[in-house]
Amino acid sequence: MKNAIHYTIVPKDLAAHLYAVTVTVNQPDPIGQCFSLPAWIPGSYMIREFARNIVQISAESDGKKIGLSKLDKHTWIADECEGVLTVHYEVYAWDLSVRTAHLDQTHGFFNGSSVFLRVEDREDSVHIVDIQKPQGSDYDKWRVATAMRQLKARRYGFGTYIASNYDELIDHPVELGTFALATFKAHGVQHDVVFTGRVPNLDLPRLTADLTKICEAQIAFFEPKNKRAPVDRYVFMTMVVGDGYGGLEHRASTALICSRADLPVKGQPEMSDGYRTFLGLCSHEYFHTWNVKRIKPAAFVPYDLAIENYTPLLWLFEGFTSYYDDLMLLRSGVIDASAYLKLVGKTINSVLRGSGRRKQSVAESSFDAWLKYYRQDENASNAIVSYYTKGSLVALALDLTIRAETKGKKSLDDVMQALWQQYGRDFYQDGKEGRGVNEADLDALFDSVTGLKLQRVLDRWVRGTEDIPLAKLLTPFGIALNDDRKNGKPGLGMRTARDGNDCKIAAIYETGAAHRAGLSAGDVLVAIDGLRVNANNLDVLLGRYRIGDKIGIHAFRRDELLMFTATVAAPDAPAVSLAAEDKPVAAVRLRQTWLKQS
Repeated sequence: MKNAIHYTIVPKDLAAHLYAVTVTVNQPDPIGQCFSLPAWIPGSYMIREFARNIVQISAESDGKKIGLSKLDKHTWIADECEGVLTVHYEVYAWDLSVRTAHLDQTHGFFNGSSVFLRVEDREDSVHIVDIQKPQGSDYDKWRVATAMRQLKARRYGFGTYIASNYDELIDHPVELGTFALATFKAHGVQHDVVFTGRVPNLDLPRLTADLTKICEAQIAFFEPKNKRAPVDRYVFMTMVVGDGYGGLEHRASTALICSRADLPVKGQPEMSDGYRTFLGLCSHEYFHTWNVKRIKPAAFVPYDLAIENYTPLLWLFEGFTSYYDDLMLLRSGVIDASAYLKLVGKTINSVLRGSGRRKQSVAESSFDAWLKYYRQDENASNAIVSYYTKGSLVALALDLTIRAETKGKKSLDDVMQALWQQYGRDFYQDGKEGRGVNEADLDALFDSVTGLKLQRVLDRWVRGTEDIPLAKLLTPFGIALNDDRKNGKPGLGMRTARDGNDCKIAAIYETGAAHRAGLSAGDVLVAIDGLRVNANNLDVLLGRYRIGDKIGIHAFRRDELLMFTATVAAPDAPAVSLAAEDKPVAAVRLRQTWLKQS
């Protein structure tokens, strides 16, 4: 493959967290070849400046050093040369997340967007990468986990891997180490499950059994007739830590991070909240295999990884995925209906908690993800709305509306399947990207698929800021939305966090008692009516007061002791719960149709 772009990546110094990388171009631009590193990674909408982790860089041609000049923060140009051009560089990898790269004596992980320079104007060439093992006998048992196609490497082995182009190259994260591995098949397609980190008594058989159900439900959802997955193989790769949570989708894999306590234990068959959360995370990222990796917003076709790519549609790609991730747990049989309704109630409470939902629409939240959602501060709940959680409620509301108004003949499922048929199924056909979805096309598709006129509700729920009338929408399905605040404890309208043994205010909710008293995020509570406040006893102290009582609060702001007077208030935090009721047969049938796989 004479015109292929060749890379090598070596875990060079594990204690210093350094990868040594080379990129070789056989026919470089004769007047000066440019190289650049992405500024962000698809799926995580914030400029991250990966080039800042390049420690040193140089270039050579046919064994002779040549000049390499920097043009901007992440772009270099090599001097003119006629022979083979090779750029050598080292990447510092010490970010234990799903977004970048990490390396130490226990394992290695990297996303291509943070380690592989892009050869400009050669992005469509074949890309080959040689993944090499660290030196030393201590690493003889290390293996490689990736969904990238093997060229001259055995599966799970070191050696060369191949991608059709640069976009595909950086869409296959890589895990190195002595990970736990299990495999299963979902509708005939192999799925690998990889866990890095110490997890005593991990119940892999149970986990693969549950994932099989989830994956098969999603494959059948998008392809109900032929049950054909859009991948030849899929890899779940998970970094296990003491406390962590997150995931990032890729075209044939996902990178996850989870808490050890969230994973199932052999001999403990109960479904813990943590395990349910982990399965929901897996379900979410797997659903992205269709929704955002192949059904894409037009603004992402193609990605421009040097700058922000703005779209008002993340409520569809993240919000709808958040709706279906839990729904697929139910439809696959992994959880029951009562557990599902509890999860929906939790999402509703999350949205209602923040007054930002009245100031920012989910379309605006999507567009401003780069500026606001991924750069949240202590005032976030008062200023923004999450396109994940509010987008999930938009999906729920649309699904209920469509089902109710068509008497169960149509649903949001039909919309998602139409999006797949029209935009996603052939997106990577012949190695070329298809077309993306824009707002006008989406609005028209909703109406054409359902036979309804949904423009008004889309304007109100998506492009507007009014609360969705979920209680009204749920009634025809025999589900009651209950507000349980009357059973809540008195409060001050703030969120606190432990800081050593101190109780620090993490956020103040607008119009709450703490806000009215003049307290601020960052204040350290010292005493209430002369009784010391610590990291553990705030609720106990407040529990001795009645609604309407006035209390004196001492708090440190910076290093100054201040005194505040607050009025204990009724719980302002939402406490919504959902319950299925005995209703007429039509309502029960409608509910069952919604909650089961169509």
